[in-house]
Parts: sequence; C-alpha cells; structure tokens
Amino acid sequence: MPKTRKQKEKTVKELKKKMKDQTTMLIVDFSGLKVDESLQLRRKLREVDGEFKVAKKTLIQIALDENDLDKNIKELEGEIGLIFGFKDKILPAKTIYNFTKESDHLKILGGFFDNQFENKEKFIELAQLPSKEELLGRLVGSVSSPLTGLVRSLEYNIKGLVFALNAIKENK
Repeated sequence: MPKTRKQKEKTVKELKKKMKDQTTMLIVDFSGLKVDESLQLRRKLREVDGEFKVAKKTLIQIALDENDLDKNIKELEGEIGLIFGFKDKILPAKTIYNFTKESDHLKILGGFFDNQFENKEKFIELAQLPSKEELLGRLVGSVSSPLTGLVRSLEYNIKGLVFALNAIKENK
C-alpha cells in the first residue's frame, strides 16, 4: 500500500534528523537481503551505535538536499539503504564490511564521511584499519618493549652473577 503524503513527510523528517546527528553514513544496496540477514545486520549495528534505515530514493534525495549533502541517489543501482553511525566514525563501516563478507546480498556503494561523499573504496579502506583499541594496544606494546628488554637483560646479568658466586662457593 502506498504511503500517504503525511507518512512520507515523517520519513523525510526522520531521515533529516539522522543525517544531522550522524558521524558517518554509508549508502548500501540491499537487493536480495533476506529478513533474517536484515535482522542480524540491524542487531550488529545496534552494538556499535549504528542504524540501518530503508526509504525510497526520492525521499532519501529530499533529505540529502535539505541537509546540503551533495549526491544524486537516483543514479545508484539497486535498492538503497542507509547505514548511520552516531558515535564512532569507523565501526559502522567495519561492521558493514565484515557483513558483506558473510552475505552476497549487501553491497557498499559509498557514503558520507565528515559530510563529504566518499566512494566505496574509501569505506573499505577505512574498514580494514585496525580498531582504536588495537592501535592503543600496539602503542603500549611498543612503548613497553624496550623496558621489558632492559629488565630481562638486567635479570640475566644478576642470574649470571649468582651462578658465578655459586660456582666459586662450590670450588672452595
């Protein structure tokens, strides 16, 4: 059943608000996505403060135009859905990228990062970057590595001294 004008206006208003609040927004083609896959995707996105929203291309285009986001949605092929990320800029892209490996029915078409349109290659590149926690772990490891090496070398010197003193003690 077709939506009424009031329902369409409500959808555009909701999309506009989400576009204002987002930190990152991906445009995906979800043609052939099954209901259980869609539910699984929505669940994974909720875990990273993201959201999957589906609307007609014309309604999405109106919301984009009213938010001064420059992209012609109508030129994109397939059924269009929007993935919004509200806190982390990269986790939604990482989640979608990992999901596309599991499902052939979801394709990244591009999106907006810092209110600039980026192609799908940019989002795939961002999704393949290590997470913030992983980078912090690497930093801590590289900072602590020289200290650990120093402690070990001092420990070996002390052990060598103890062995030498033990050998002298046993010889006397």
